[in-house]
Amino acid sequence: MRDSNLPETELLRTVLQPLLEDFQYWFVRSRNFLENERISFMSQKEQSDLLTRVKQAQQEVNTATMMFNATDAKVGIDMATLMPWHELVTECWNVSMRFRSQQQEL
Repeated sequence: MRDSNLPETELLRTVLQPLLEDFQYWFVRSRNFLENERISFMSQKEQSDLLTRVKQAQQEVNTATMMFNATDAKVGIDMATLMPWHELVTECWNVSMRFRSQQQEL
């Protein structure tokens, strides 16, 4: 459980910084996966569109991280911004799990 007496900046640094790092990690993995594998259950357009969305989200996370660091953790990020990233990571996980499952069946 977090200390509710933490200063706001420290709370943001404790919660938001690792979250941004996680998004960066998963978008890098997803991008590598989508760039290096041909996913048979997706059309090339679907795969390309997903890759484009991952690249866009990656840029958004990088920008948010730079702003967060430039303000010395004094600026948060709205949930309306975070939720699409979370949904995209979940979509990429689902694609990856299905791909791996199909690979094991071969």
